[in-house]
Amino acid sequence: MGGESTTRTGQRLSNLAVALGLVLFLGGFAWGAVVYRPYTVPTSSMTPTIDAGARVLAQRVDSGDIRRGDVVVFTDRTWVTNAPVVKRVVAVGGDTVACCTNGRLTVNGKQIDEPYLPKGSTAEITNFPEVTVPKGRLFLLGDERQGSLDSTAHLTDAARGTVARSAVTARVDAVVWPMKGMLKRPTGFEALGPLSRPGPLRTIFALIITGAVLVLGGGAYGPVAKRVGSRTRPRTRTEPAGAR
Repeated sequence: MGGESTTRTGQRLSNLAVALGLVLFLGGFAWGAVVYRPYTVPTSSMTPTIDAGARVLAQRVDSGDIRRGDVVVFTDRTWVTNAPVVKRVVAVGGDTVACCTNGRLTVNGKQIDEPYLPKGSTAEITNFPEVTVPKGRLFLLGDERQGSLDSTAHLTDAARGTVARSAVTARVDAVVWPMKGMLKRPTGFEALGPLSRPGPLRTIFALIITGAVLVLGGGAYGPVAKRVGSRTRPRTRTEPAGAR
């Protein structure tokens, strides 16, 4: 009786683990689908942060939540493309941005440390005069400064190369293929104001992984318990016919 009771308890716990695992696993995917969108970056303008052809996950955000240093996804028809573009925000409305002082980008007169730039390169860009960013707009650059068609390629436009905040649809949180993980925080902009907080991507991944472990572990209980039980069950001894 004790063995049967233990088996029933184990089976109930196994079923509970599978049910909870499915909730976490499917819930994590559903949460991720609501909060994040996948994008493929077709060019090398954001290397080495994001290589050409890389797959990224970008969090849907309100345009008012964009901060300096964010890597964002936006669409601007004045840039002669209707496809989403991925660039880094280096200045927001009211900022004065210029390049370069001692090989560094300057924002509001402060030299910005940009460790995400390609090693051995400088931030220097030719024909980059000082720009004051209008209210409600953003100034964006690629991390590969020499080959990026960013705000510096549109300085002669009426908006001086800036993009409306409302054009931004998402903020890149991570590079998922090839697996590079979460983007590093752009700490060089901290002296100018608060940085964006990372999205819930780590929590979502934790829910999915935990759910998968519970489903696999709970599902494996039955076969394992059956095999263990068959090994520990005492064998019935039979006597030869005619024995007394």
